[in-house]
Amino acid sequence: MNFDEIKEGYLEVLKKYAVFEGRARRKEYWTFFLVNVAIAFVTGFIGGILGIAGLVNFVVVVCSLAILVPSIAVGIRRLHDTGRSGWWLLIGFIPLIGTIVLIVFMIADSVPGENEYGPNPKE
Repeated sequence: MNFDEIKEGYLEVLKKYAVFEGRARRKEYWTFFLVNVAIAFVTGFIGGILGIAGLVNFVVVVCSLAILVPSIAVGIRRLHDTGRSGWWLLIGFIPLIGTIVLIVFMIADSVPGENEYGPNPKE
């Protein structure tokens, strides 16, 4: 995957800012998730080196709030792609077990063909 594909995948999720219907492929979900983790890590690292960790933490919190809705939306669409209701996202509130269950759901393959949430985005 090259930089342009990563950029397009990330921007695609942001374009669907609050779209909770439909399905999202693994690539769409994990690209968005991993880019956000990388941005937070690099920002925190640079802030620590420059000694402006307080300001950086504030910026990271503001950015996290800005991507909260698209993160929830792509998570719900990803669950739809595996044939599960978006309500399964709430299992993440259960410490450790919930996180493990969500990771398993998010790495699961798509349900082939059309399901109750729409056509398979792979096809």
